[in-house]
Amino acid sequence: MSTRRDRDLGMDRPITRRDFINGVAVGLGAGSVLAGCGPGEPPVPPDSGLEKAAGYYPPSLTGLRGDHEGSFEQAHRMREGGFPLEGAIDRRETYDLVVVGGGISGLAAAHYYKQKAGAGAKILVLDNHDDFGGHAKRNEFTHNGRTWIGYGGTQSIDSPAPYSATAKALITDLGIDVSRYQQVLDSGLYKSLGLSGGTFFDKETFGADRLVVGTSRNASKEFLAQSPLPAAIQQQILRLNTEKRDLYPGLSSAEKKAKLARMSYTDFVTKEWKLDPQVLGIYQTRTYGLFGFGVDAVPAQDAWALGLPGFQGLNLEPGNGPGQNHDSRQYPEADEYYFHFPDGNASIARLLVRRLIPAAVPGTTADDIVTAKIDYAKLDDAASPARIRLNSTVVRVAHDGPAASAGGVTVHYVRDGKVHLVRAKAAVLACWHHVIPHICPELPETQITALRYAKKVPLVYTNIFVKQWTAFEKLKVNNISSPGMWHASTNLDFPVSVGSYTHTKSPADPIVLHMTKAACKPGLPGPAQHVAGRAELLRTSFETIERGIRDQLGRMLGGGGFDPAGDILGITVNRWPHGYSYQYSSLADPFWLEGGEEPCAVARKTYGRIAIANSDAAAYAYTDAAIDQGYRAVEELTART
Repeated sequence: MSTRRDRDLGMDRPITRRDFINGVAVGLGAGSVLAGCGPGEPPVPPDSGLEKAAGYYPPSLTGLRGDHEGSFEQAHRMREGGFPLEGAIDRRETYDLVVVGGGISGLAAAHYYKQKAGAGAKILVLDNHDDFGGHAKRNEFTHNGRTWIGYGGTQSIDSPAPYSATAKALITDLGIDVSRYQQVLDSGLYKSLGLSGGTFFDKETFGADRLVVGTSRNASKEFLAQSPLPAAIQQQILRLNTEKRDLYPGLSSAEKKAKLARMSYTDFVTKEWKLDPQVLGIYQTRTYGLFGFGVDAVPAQDAWALGLPGFQGLNLEPGNGPGQNHDSRQYPEADEYYFHFPDGNASIARLLVRRLIPAAVPGTTADDIVTAKIDYAKLDDAASPARIRLNSTVVRVAHDGPAASAGGVTVHYVRDGKVHLVRAKAAVLACWHHVIPHICPELPETQITALRYAKKVPLVYTNIFVKQWTAFEKLKVNNISSPGMWHASTNLDFPVSVGSYTHTKSPADPIVLHMTKAACKPGLPGPAQHVAGRAELLRTSFETIERGIRDQLGRMLGGGGFDPAGDILGITVNRWPHGYSYQYSSLADPFWLEGGEEPCAVARKTYGRIAIANSDAAAYAYTDAAIDQGYRAVEELTART
């Protein structure tokens, strides 16, 4: 783009674009101390003390976050050849348990282990990021002395199936009462202003830039008439939504579901209904939030369960058929078990850290956790039985001898560019399954093969801090679907007030906008789309993403007076090349229909003193799965050790 266009978009405006890699914190040695040594022992080289440096507070960082610079390079090097472990710095630390991964699953595992082993159990959590929580990421923006909070990853306590007794018990134990949600949610705010969903048709995809009130979920004749879609396509969409056709007369509901499980929704619309592919333009991104790709790679059976049109004449019975991933109609109580904190499920991670290291997290309730200021300097304190060590990429976990008889494990990790080692009685690998074969190559080959089956789903959660949202009020929208653009959705923040944190009520006041992207490549098989999307995210600069954000918001909201140069106060792009856990599909995973042992069941088997957790272990991208797998890993580990 031209320099003039960049100025119009505000690319030259002095919003904060910093993180710990290109900011001031890297290399600071504040708080470094020499470890205690025995007589005649050489001193342990000092740690950088990065987290103890003044001003270390990752939630306030903006720019490119999520899998930020500095969090993945060592893992990529490990994949490409590894690290020489000889000469590693021996920290002379021994723990009862080392947990690899400080996401919700790893923190839950540490919590459960502490419950079983006692408050004095020595636990070390190692994580490669500069903050704990994994995908449960908290973003903060400060303006005129007030802080606004956004979620940079895991959004809410929810699941299409009921929470397990284990996960529910932990949520309750942490003090979270999900039944209060309607009390903390100002559900009438946006309705009182006459706002509803909208769709932005971009000129590159649909021939003209046009914002229309309404969405593909209620593709009425009036909505379609305002769109730039050709009249013939509008008529076909109306047919797809209203015409009751039984495409498979003579088949039972179960037989129809089995048939639908073997075709994509795209094929269902174009080959079974014989409609023009242009019909799918407004539906392509409807499944992004669940699967990380569009309807071209989603089974028609799942599309039916998600409420997409075209099935009204099939008389399908509620409930799961073979290989079906989602049907909330089978579990209506799942819709009721829901809660959203201003920072998403980062509050769950913060509550778990409070249980592990009380000195680091002030407060006592699930309400005051929202505004609690974490003392990162106390996360890795030798005086605490439980410790969290950030900015530390684990590169090897190995038994001290044969797995069946070993008395413990040795854990090597990279920090400050150097390899360090600690020892423990046992370890929980609560990290991504596809990195575990590199970390622990001694695992059985069948298990390694199963671990490699998991392919993370790439996505982006972007938070835009704007000084007002009057444009949304004027345009009468509070969320916008943009199926042809880089960010496929834009939403005003959840109007929730928890504890002393209150949501924005007036359109004249600042608010956090949330934008999402599923990094996929339509036309490829599902897993191949994830691989291509991951490569795209890793090579796309923050500058390119910022320019696209400003251009998109200006085009969508310009009719309401939005000025991308003057109205944007901050941007945080949570880039997750390795995002959601991969969920099995009847199109991509034959066993999903045929039965047999799932790869995740083989991958998560405990091996000697090493157990495996993470939501990958359930092939289910929800927080309850992460909790359940952390609990299972500890139960299996303690039963053996």
